[in-house]
Amino acid sequence: MATDRIIAPTTASPIEEHANWALRPQSIEEYIGQPELIERLLIAIEAVKARQKSATDLDLCEHLEHILLHGPPGLGKTTLAHVIGAELGTKVHTTSGPALARGTDLVAVLTRLQPGDILFIDEIHRLPVAVEEFIYPAMEDFRIDVCLDTGLNARTVQIKCAPFTLIGATTRAGLLSSPLRSRFGITHHLKYYDQDDLVHILGRSSSLLSMGRPEINSLGSIAARSRGTPRIANRLLRRVRDFAAVRAKGIISDSVVHDALALEGVDALGLDELDRTYLKTIRTIYAGGPVGLEAIAATLNEDTGTLEDVVEPYLLQIGFLARTKRGRMLTNLACEHLGLPRMPQSQLLEEKPSTQSVHSLF
Repeated sequence: MATDRIIAPTTASPIEEHANWALRPQSIEEYIGQPELIERLLIAIEAVKARQKSATDLDLCEHLEHILLHGPPGLGKTTLAHVIGAELGTKVHTTSGPALARGTDLVAVLTRLQPGDILFIDEIHRLPVAVEEFIYPAMEDFRIDVCLDTGLNARTVQIKCAPFTLIGATTRAGLLSSPLRSRFGITHHLKYYDQDDLVHILGRSSSLLSMGRPEINSLGSIAARSRGTPRIANRLLRRVRDFAAVRAKGIISDSVVHDALALEGVDALGLDELDRTYLKTIRTIYAGGPVGLEAIAATLNEDTGTLEDVVEPYLLQIGFLARTKRGRMLTNLACEHLGLPRMPQSQLLEEKPSTQSVHSLF
């Protein structure tokens, strides 16, 4: 299935999630990439620590502002929440939007928090509206308004909760309601990682995995196939490690990386078999497009949502695919990479597709 692809940015299984935890940074100094966000966080954390030192017992417990992290999966939103908790010396309580189905679920979480703790809510855009009503006063005034009974006997009971920091993570910031989004003091979009940052991440991961010192070129080859995503980079590194242990006496070189990932169907740009099949279908069956997504999905016997959410984003980023008013259309960059006939110039001029280079995004 498409969701089980080796280059998927989401976690494949609980076993992989456990393996990823062993590779995650434990402090903000170990965190690689996202320099603008790290600088903002360092300033905020140092300011909170300074206020805590000068605070008296009568003062309200100083806490970090609420933080909203949004961006594609696999870029380190969960990792950042735990790194912030480690820097502040507080406990991180983790939950997710779908897990908080009722207001009472949120009340149970909030009442367990200690002063200064962090509440991390993943996929916060999936919070039900009824739960959002509970979270507003908790974020602003650190209280929970619980309504008892209904009708004429209805009354509201206020339950105080400890001052805390809410860190919300989402892959779709546009789905957050405006009132909820406005209550976050720090909002940041996580960007895809460039190749140099991924090489540093892979170097750190290889040492944690006791892989010795792989060649820099080999780490660069893995980084180039990682789609700008650390989670994918670490997954590919583990596959290369296993291949090298069995076929290359544990020696990791550029050729070993090529052979290992070729076996997994991943090419030099990080495309897998589904990506290539998708592009070849548009060129060979539909003359390069434009063609509707439903027609492509029917041809490949895939779900339209899978193609739109899983396959197309990366192809659009690297300029291999264009969305026009009449449908999807291939670009000459894709044709050259796959060794297919180039698109007719008249067809390109007629559609004038808009694409964006991967270098402007990573």
